[in-house]
Amino acid sequence: MNFHLLTNYLDLLDEEYGIKALDVVVTKDHEIVYRHMAGHSDHEGKIPVSAEDRYYLYSCTKVMTMTAVMQLIEQGKISLYDPIAKFLPEWEHMRVINDPFDAVGPDYNPRKNDPSHYTQRQVRVIDCMSMSAGLTYDLQSDAIQELLKEHPAATTREVVAAMAQMPLLYEPGTRYRYSMGHDVMGAVIEAVTGEKLSDYLQQHIFGPLGVTDLTMHLTQEEKKHLSALYTFDSKTGKIEPIPMKDFFRISDNFESGGASLAGTVDGYSTVLCALANGGVGRNGNRILKEESVAMFTRSVLTGKQLEDFRKGRFLEYSYGLGVRVKVTPAGYNGWSPAGEFGWDGAAGAYALVDPFNHVSIFYVQHIMNFSQVYSEVHPRVRDLVYKGLNR
Repeated sequence: MNFHLLTNYLDLLDEEYGIKALDVVVTKDHEIVYRHMAGHSDHEGKIPVSAEDRYYLYSCTKVMTMTAVMQLIEQGKISLYDPIAKFLPEWEHMRVINDPFDAVGPDYNPRKNDPSHYTQRQVRVIDCMSMSAGLTYDLQSDAIQELLKEHPAATTREVVAAMAQMPLLYEPGTRYRYSMGHDVMGAVIEAVTGEKLSDYLQQHIFGPLGVTDLTMHLTQEEKKHLSALYTFDSKTGKIEPIPMKDFFRISDNFESGGASLAGTVDGYSTVLCALANGGVGRNGNRILKEESVAMFTRSVLTGKQLEDFRKGRFLEYSYGLGVRVKVTPAGYNGWSPAGEFGWDGAAGAYALVDPFNHVSIFYVQHIMNFSQVYSEVHPRVRDLVYKGLNR
């Protein structure tokens, strides 16, 4: 193994893009084979990046929520084809807007009183996991805002119940739209287990692996270690510092299955490492069966769904059970194998799990609205990791 090309690339990211802080961990066969930090964790450039730094992980939360769902599937408490209404009764009678999906466009967010009709299909677990339920990512929807006016400290179950009042964008299971399906599954986890989502993750995933620094509720002490936050300003074309904010926090009591986690690179990488090794952590504790991990390596989308997904940046990938899944083989624009899976986050975090070679990659930065990290930096980091592993 030789990762000098990766190190050279990472060290140039500030000069090339203005990325002021980053941290990367690569594991193989339970061992950390590469770790590199660059930059500073404060806006002033005085405090070097360290392993103690915390980051808002945003949509990298989704990988952890799906791991929890898969645990419940193993236990027979959930089936992929169960209707969501089996666990959340308010999802029994759903509506879908009258206008066809292609007519309103993929970015349209329905209003509560849009002309609509009852769906012909139930929203199922697999629909929420695969982003094909007809939901959107509208945190400002009519129903959520009405709820927050009456209950500013609304819980996860209350927010997801409000979501059921909104008409869907298309008939469940027919198209793809990036959405709050993982948040719905967070509420399902709570309904099935009787535990808060954060408690479930700690007791059944993080705790067994010895992880203590991933959380949905940062303490005041932990907030002191948050890496400085930035955003890409489209007007100036530059990455600019901004005040610290958790952008996806609907209320203090809402625990988003799609975006609430924050913590350290070491903590998150420890879970990825377990998934890359058949569900067994480096401490020997198992969080998933190997067969369950294998289910993450398969695509769910077909036809129009896959076309919808690939209108973005994922030409080598499809979407599976709540995660991105590579469908092109190793050697095509990269060295990672078909079946490697993961996701990314709104501030630029990137997770990759390769259970075939027992490899995991976790890259983190703290920059909002920076699309080039997904189309350029993440694929380049991935390819250079595999090149380094094979040298």
